[in-house]
Amino acid sequence: MQSTENSYSAVSKLLHWLMALMIFGLFGVGFWMVDLTYYSAWYKTAPHYHKSVGILLAVLLLVRLAVLFKKRKPAPLASHSKTVQRASKLTHRLLYLLLFLIVVTGYLISTADNRGIEVFNWLVVPGFGEFFDQQADRAGLLHQWLAYGLIALVVLHAMGALKHHFIDKDATLKRMWWSKTNNAPVSNDMTGSNNVTRSTDSTNSTEENS
Repeated sequence: MQSTENSYSAVSKLLHWLMALMIFGLFGVGFWMVDLTYYSAWYKTAPHYHKSVGILLAVLLLVRLAVLFKKRKPAPLASHSKTVQRASKLTHRLLYLLLFLIVVTGYLISTADNRGIEVFNWLVVPGFGEFFDQQADRAGLLHQWLAYGLIALVVLHAMGALKHHFIDKDATLKRMWWSKTNNAPVSNDMTGSNNVTRSTDSTNSTEENS
């Protein structure tokens, strides 16, 4: 199902919400497991699942970027100013960048000892050892702070969506949900060929009424 002028495609919606759940889940597990002791039953199990889900998130990120590249995004809403549009675009780019860096640093942590990453015992992502001194520790510290930054940005992103939905009462959140948004007015600056169609229809209507 393709994206329309007023809504994202079903694939984009599914990827968006699935990745959101995985991000919060991974953050929660990661925050919890750093304090596990060797004697905990989850000492090895929690990192195994954390890394496995992290690899799946990396795959979904690549799919998400491919979908964004191939499918037309909905036009901005008419109620959104240029500043809001630019802020939204910047936020999404930062989200993707942080996700990419978190995946890379997670890989560097897990493979510093030259071992691969077992993904749910289905397959092993190969490791290539250390690329720089103290790789696990340095990548681990960066991984931690990138995760904090990502969660902060995700929360800000969610608050913005809720603000649009409950205060501005526009279709921002509905576009990424399974709701009808056919009547949502869109910006004339971003609708491309649709502007030509509307202009042509208006001209034809004027000529017919003359």
